[in-house]
Amino acid sequence: MRIKLKIYTFVFVCLTSFAFTGALFSQEKHDKKHSDFLIVVENTEEGITLAGINGTAWTKLSFTSKKYQPKMIDEYGSTSLANINKEEDRNLANFLFTIEKTENGISLVGMDGTSWKTLGFSLAKNARQAFDQNGMTIVD
Repeated sequence: MRIKLKIYTFVFVCLTSFAFTGALFSQEKHDKKHSDFLIVVENTEEGITLAGINGTAWTKLSFTSKKYQPKMIDEYGSTSLANINKEEDRNLANFLFTIEKTENGISLVGMDGTSWKTLGFSLAKNARQAFDQNGMTIVD
């Protein structure tokens, strides 16, 4: 009788731990959902120009940017932490990142909706580079 009780207890503990571990992995996958967007950045003489190709409410954003002054961008355009739109639009991607001009190019910090935390690349004046939720990419 004691052996059966030990076996049942062991099986119960194993099943419970597998169920709990599965819930943790399921939550982890849910938190890492990324939206599909495509943006082309251009390093201009005046600052930075962004072209929203896919997943944005905007088609073009231009702003003057001194080196090392980040701008926060979401699917609706330029924003700040105090003005982040909490409502999600099914027709738009859900993302938030900062972009800043550096000595040799562009630096991005993904805050929401991206698989990258930081993304930096050199970009000559008047050159363009595309990026999406996964990182740097090429526009067809």
